[in-house]
Amino acid sequence: MQSISDHDRERLRELAKKQADMAHSPRMEALKALWQKHNDCQRVRPMVTIELGTFRGEMIDPLLRCEGEAARALESTLLSNTFNAEHFYDDTVILDYIPVSTGWLRLFDHVAERVTARDARGRSTSGYQFIYLVEDLEEDYDKIKPSVWGCDREGARRRVDEINQIIGDILPARLDGSSLYSVPTQTIVALMGMENMCLAACDCPELLKKLMDRVADDTLSYHRYLESEGLIMPTVGFQWLGQGTYCRTDRLPGESEAARRPLTTRDVWGFLDSQESVILSPEMYRELIFPCYRRIAADYGALSYGCCEPVDKIWDSCLSTLPNLRRVSISAWCDEPAMGERLRGRDVIYHRKPSANFLGVDRVLNEDAARAHIRHTVQCSRGCELEITQRDVYTVHNDPEKVRRYVEIIREETEKHVD
Repeated sequence: MQSISDHDRERLRELAKKQADMAHSPRMEALKALWQKHNDCQRVRPMVTIELGTFRGEMIDPLLRCEGEAARALESTLLSNTFNAEHFYDDTVILDYIPVSTGWLRLFDHVAERVTARDARGRSTSGYQFIYLVEDLEEDYDKIKPSVWGCDREGARRRVDEINQIIGDILPARLDGSSLYSVPTQTIVALMGMENMCLAACDCPELLKKLMDRVADDTLSYHRYLESEGLIMPTVGFQWLGQGTYCRTDRLPGESEAARRPLTTRDVWGFLDSQESVILSPEMYRELIFPCYRRIAADYGALSYGCCEPVDKIWDSCLSTLPNLRRVSISAWCDEPAMGERLRGRDVIYHRKPSANFLGVDRVLNEDAARAHIRHTVQCSRGCELEITQRDVYTVHNDPEKVRRYVEIIREETEKHVD
């Protein structure tokens, strides 16, 4: 890290102290206890989180005070860590340390080149298009290279040391575990595009399945590498699971067990999704895609599945057969009543992702519409362990109060209608 000025150091230490104080507050201790019970499906109140990352610039950038580039990056992290609790009053957990991770996998040694769309003023937008390596799977299969993986221990330790030199006596940085994360069809689409993937599913299904098998083989080989290098660490202490939620549970090994023996991937949380396969029929998903997912899922201790895909289409034939499934995404495109029926009374969390339109489109929150939307979710999920995470909001029109009110409405509706 570049040298830090006295002004920037003072600012960072001030923010670190605030995070440390909030992490040890009675409110946060109570919240952590709720998350533990929730993740173990003990039927507590619905947990509510707002994913800040997609509109973080609107909220965090105006608060930056540091002058140096590296200092501003750490300042942004510290501000983001406490922003939800300060301004939205949701159930975001605040940690008493800064996690630093290592270990990486690059499937097929491929980094997709992107062309980003620009608006009328020439500014980059969130829209982009990949430049594909594979146009025709049969003709271009030999272009697909072997996967590569590794870890950057030196870089991670250097990052820990750099942070600790500034704020370590207040809020230490440390190497930390995280959930295992795999999105195979996203890799396929980045490699060849959704249209070409669909054509391959029709024209050469066995070759597409062979490619999916390679994804599973390489992902599992990467897992064995992590184990051999001692890089599997517990995921029971609010490590990030993805999709706006946390890896808290007493059903997987913690620090005491890790001190006695090396952990394996079957001791930790993992995440999978397959948004890109939504265009395939449930039968095609089951035959061509799911075998890869089932193999990877079996390597996890506990599984969180799904993002925007409507999981009701593949629940009965596929997802319901996964014995370690603990959380499933109920997206805005999902049949909520159907999934409520299927998850009722089961130890699988009904992780609802409401439509982003209510919070992200209008400058002024349409409270009646938002309330009705949440009430429908509450009614559909009766008898389920309900969690609500608002994701994919790209602007709140610079109005944190709108987000706070949205969270308040969710709380009101869940308190009224949850059994």
